[in-house]
Amino acid sequence: MSSTRNPWDVIVIGGGHAGCEAAAAAARFGARTLLLTHKRATIGEMSCNPAIGGLGKGHLVREIDALDGLMGRLADAAGIQFRLLNRSKGPAVRGPRAQIDRRLYREAMQAALDAQPNLTIEEAAVEDLVVEAGRVAGVVSGDGRTWRAGRVVLTTGTFLKGVIHRGEARIPAGRVGEAPAIGLSDRLYSLGLAMGRLKTGTPARLDGSSIAWGRLEMQAGDAEPVPFSFLSGPLTRAQIACGVTWTNAETHRIIAERLGESAVYGGRATGRGPRYCPSIEDKVVRFADRSSHQIFLEPEGLDDDTVYPNGISTSVSEATQDLFLRTIPGLEAVRVRRYGYAIEYDYVDPRELAPDLSVKRLPGLYLAGQINGTTGYEEAAAQGLIAGLHAARAASGAIAASLARDEAYIGVMIDDLVTRGVSEPYRMFTSRAEFRLTLRADNADQRLTARGIGLGVVGAERAAAFHVKSAALAAARDQAAALQLTPGEAARHGLAVKADGQRRNLIQLLAYPDIRFETLAAIWPEIGAWPAPVREQVEIDAAYAGYLDRQQADVAAFRRDEDLMLPAELDYGAVGGLSNEAREKLRAVAPRTLGQASRIEGVTPGALTALLAHVRRSPARRSDVA
Repeated sequence: MSSTRNPWDVIVIGGGHAGCEAAAAAARFGARTLLLTHKRATIGEMSCNPAIGGLGKGHLVREIDALDGLMGRLADAAGIQFRLLNRSKGPAVRGPRAQIDRRLYREAMQAALDAQPNLTIEEAAVEDLVVEAGRVAGVVSGDGRTWRAGRVVLTTGTFLKGVIHRGEARIPAGRVGEAPAIGLSDRLYSLGLAMGRLKTGTPARLDGSSIAWGRLEMQAGDAEPVPFSFLSGPLTRAQIACGVTWTNAETHRIIAERLGESAVYGGRATGRGPRYCPSIEDKVVRFADRSSHQIFLEPEGLDDDTVYPNGISTSVSEATQDLFLRTIPGLEAVRVRRYGYAIEYDYVDPRELAPDLSVKRLPGLYLAGQINGTTGYEEAAAQGLIAGLHAARAASGAIAASLARDEAYIGVMIDDLVTRGVSEPYRMFTSRAEFRLTLRADNADQRLTARGIGLGVVGAERAAAFHVKSAALAAARDQAAALQLTPGEAARHGLAVKADGQRRNLIQLLAYPDIRFETLAAIWPEIGAWPAPVREQVEIDAAYAGYLDRQQADVAAFRRDEDLMLPAELDYGAVGGLSNEAREKLRAVAPRTLGQASRIEGVTPGALTALLAHVRRSPARRSDVA
């Protein structure tokens, strides 16, 4: 095939979570989009654990959904156990999570992409880029076929010079049974990009019929499951339960005695793994004082009795895996369907990227997912959506419009990546967000859907649903402000408030910890008709009212620095008062705003003062920084 006869606006490489969201976003925008992947059958594959969401990660899924991405809706369609984590804590840190049926999710993703207008899918193993006049002009497959486009999104996951490690075995692969991308990695190195190696791992897959489930603690889903998508109705599928078991001293002894089989401890892998998701070998070494580690036994599907033992990823030999698995309660007679392994792969230092995820050194090229040093389906999908949208907007001549740290967890993640880089696979946590009271999972649509409509990435169905909900929420908030009680009236209804003569509206009354919505609905029956999502938003508004006012002041201060743009051509060598370290780090990142400069490691307050003074002295910039 030669696309000179049928040129594409955007080409996406890779059919994982980043690639699927990138292709769908570009096509929703209206770009003629081509998705190239090794195998159609593995589009939407969940290569690691059969779960989506969690703390921080669930926020990303809600934001993807608010921007009309696919992951939330498909997780609801394929979910087999739903839990809202941190339910007993405040709404800002609650995280929706679901166990997923792998087959249902994969089939749902493939169906969604097949039905997406403006999107074509072809099988190919891309091994090179077409570069003309210093910018991307297309891609070339290993068998010599060429497709041309002015915007290319790489979402290669673990395929860049991927190597699987299991005991002494070292197998070149992007994942089990699929060849790595060698030429593409060489092309990126030839561009002079800063690159490195990272590592991740996966546990053995177990035969569920060989597990003694009756001896295990079982963890059920929530009685009233909470969906990911703002478009989903009630979730009615019967939910499965997960088993809970533990390692023990004998498990640890076997692993400790055979540490040399591990990819890391045996010296065969140099890439750094995720600190927050350590292998069982890392747990035994780093937490030697612990006598046990928890394992969740997660079924992989409704009609598949394969079980994923979450918490014991490993790269020791098959024989050692058999030995240590059978020391674990409930697994004494377990049969292994596929042994665990570690996989090491190339990544690009994300400081090589602009906030729209384009490569600074090669116009037209965008990167998303594990290639940028992240880990996790949710992190990959969020980057894919942003990269695909910006590639499509650039192809149409529209300007980039990145999300900031005060707007979305997606903005926090991308700013972290392009400003600070990574030293290990990056994972999203709520603690990474400075403004998490406003960046909640429950209000992702109110924060982002209108923005997505303006950017051209939100379809008509979601836009209509959003406008209906927004109107209902605005009406409820107006009604809540109008419904008021004096202290005397409140007392007659059994409500204890300060007798200060001040009238309090419904929001102010709900802010009292001992005043419940049901109590106020008995006073004002009309509020009982509010839709459940509207009621939830009003209750959260009340709970966080005072804190949100303070956080808005913090956001305003953040905005002052973010709105101070730095010249793209700024010569940091001409800025007086900078240390050599600060000067080199500023050159490497080339921050776009003073706020971004302040988040670069090693850039001190003194360096920021010197930078601001220099920019203010520049005649061309005085009006911007006044």
